[in-house]
Amino acid sequence: MIKRTLTVSLLSLSLGAMFASAGVMAANEPIQPIKAVTPENADMAELGKMLFFDPRLSKSGFISCNSCHNLSMGGTDNITTSIGHKWQQGPINAPTVLNSSMNLAQFWDGRAKDLKEQAAGPIANPKEMASTHEIAEKVVASMPQYRERFKKVFGSDEVTIDRITTAIAQFEETLVTPGSKFDKWLEGDKNALNQDELEGYNLFKGSGCVQCHNGPAVGGSSYQKMGVFKPYETKNPAAGRMDVTGNEADRNVFKVPTLRNIELTYPYFHDGGAATLEQAVETMGRIQLNREFNKDEVSKIVAFLKTLTGDQPDFKLPILPPSNNDTPRSQPYE
Repeated sequence: MIKRTLTVSLLSLSLGAMFASAGVMAANEPIQPIKAVTPENADMAELGKMLFFDPRLSKSGFISCNSCHNLSMGGTDNITTSIGHKWQQGPINAPTVLNSSMNLAQFWDGRAKDLKEQAAGPIANPKEMASTHEIAEKVVASMPQYRERFKKVFGSDEVTIDRITTAIAQFEETLVTPGSKFDKWLEGDKNALNQDELEGYNLFKGSGCVQCHNGPAVGGSSYQKMGVFKPYETKNPAAGRMDVTGNEADRNVFKVPTLRNIELTYPYFHDGGAATLEQAVETMGRIQLNREFNKDEVSKIVAFLKTLTGDQPDFKLPILPPSNNDTPRSQPYE
């Protein structure tokens, strides 16, 4: 009995030391692992999922939140700038919705303070979903199945844009991607990264990339000027924070994007100007760090960046309630 107790105690101490070591490892790095999220209100998150996938929030009845933030494609649309109502070209590259709850603000210029405020924007934007908040409310409220869910979640069946965006935001907060190779390495699995990936991470750290790309999201927590040492050449008219603040000093200052799942979220930068990760790394080295990475260095940094791909959201697609005689008709060609 004493021997068995001693064995169990030693095993506990060994496991405790292992987990403590993993904790110290993560704490000593500028990047922290992502943890899975349990929604505060599962029913609200489910309602938000339905609304996220419902194209009837748009004027055309064709564009949903998932159109530009496709959860089968890294939470974005993989094109330079998004396509809006009547095939209008969007003004800027669609950021990924994955891990977006970790951002200090939403949109490239940070004009929305949180996911709820962000969700309201595209619905009424004439170049995106091109509807109005009032029509979106009427569309959702016309369906008894939606009203039943609103009553269950909010205590009454009243449908408002505030409740619509609250539910969408609750769903989006669940879209985190734990379980990446790099997270496993941070948590103590020394074999999770191969030599090139580890050398790439050391290059990433040693070159100063972590000054902006740090924390659990590997970015998203600050605004930085695009083109510190050399100007970034683009035809895209977006001026970054200046479009929000009106201050010339904020010209070309953008929210630093997350690098989580970066291999899935091409093309890169606010204008979608970098088609590949290699091109993005070369450009960032030149204009942000005043450094010309050679081919081998680029290859190793890219190898590291690919270890940031985590477990993608995996759930059953929602079955949406049918429209009825009271549902405002879509207008796809107007």
